[in-house]
Amino acid sequence: MKLKAKIFTIILMMVFSVSKAQFVKRHGQLSVEGTQLVDQNKQPIVLRGMSFGWHSMWPRFYNEKAVDWLKKDFKCNVVRAALGVELGAMSYNKEPQQSKDKIEAVIKGAIQSDIYVIVDWHSHNINLNEAKLYFDEVSKKYAKYPNIIYEIFNEPDDETWPEIKAYAEEVIKVIRKNDPKNIILIGSPHWDQDVNLPAADPIKGYNNLMYTMHFYAATHKKELRDRTDAAIKSGLPIFISESAGMEATGDGPLDYKAWQEYIDWMEARKLSWITWSVSDKDETCSILKKSAKSEGKWKKEDLKDSGIKVREYLRKYNQ
Repeated sequence: MKLKAKIFTIILMMVFSVSKAQFVKRHGQLSVEGTQLVDQNKQPIVLRGMSFGWHSMWPRFYNEKAVDWLKKDFKCNVVRAALGVELGAMSYNKEPQQSKDKIEAVIKGAIQSDIYVIVDWHSHNINLNEAKLYFDEVSKKYAKYPNIIYEIFNEPDDETWPEIKAYAEEVIKVIRKNDPKNIILIGSPHWDQDVNLPAADPIKGYNNLMYTMHFYAATHKKELRDRTDAAIKSGLPIFISESAGMEATGDGPLDYKAWQEYIDWMEARKLSWITWSVSDKDETCSILKKSAKSEGKWKKEDLKDSGIKVREYLRKYNQ
């Protein structure tokens, strides 16, 4: 009997392990209920993961093996592919096909690894015609995959909310023609800080929209959390599509206390969060050292302090 019980326990553990590994198969089509992101069973879900750095500056990490490593080792249940629209020698505006290939490698990697993926139009400026063409193509190709999340404007800087809203409505119209279900993320003015503005004048007529807030914990303090709380209370669904523990420049020392305060705040509210970034630039927010291989399999000595800490967070909260 003891042997049978042991075998049964092993089988149960194997089934549970496979179930945990199959994240999208388990949670399926995401939607928004009120202000909460929910899964196919209408249960609240929290996505936690890593954003790749600008594809146009760190293209070497844009491959399926790196995605697989982030899923297996960092325990990411989502990754974010940052399509660099303007910056870098390999920007989308300069090299559109190469750029699309890099983003597709991450999309395919996420689908194979059974995690979610954010397709991020990574720009600080309005490029309406280019964005419409790109998201038309992507949404036609990937609408059938529940893995896909569209982020249509990374970080507006000086644009007003009426300008951002008008842009977003045009891009959303294009996506929804092809993909009626998958989540669409919309940026807020002032580097995704002024979530109070869309809260006062949200986009109407579409389902499954969320609005992005970005923080860098050493710079952005309780005032931003309070502003976001007020936006959520007014009915605005929030997704933290970029964040980290250093200054807003992406550099400077990590503020571990402030970062933990943000983590605790997000977890208490069941807010999804993405950390910036999988890159090897000489700055605090780039989690990798130059020694890091392009395809993952990073050792502790390949990680900067920010990488060690975010890996710790993801392994803790995604279990």
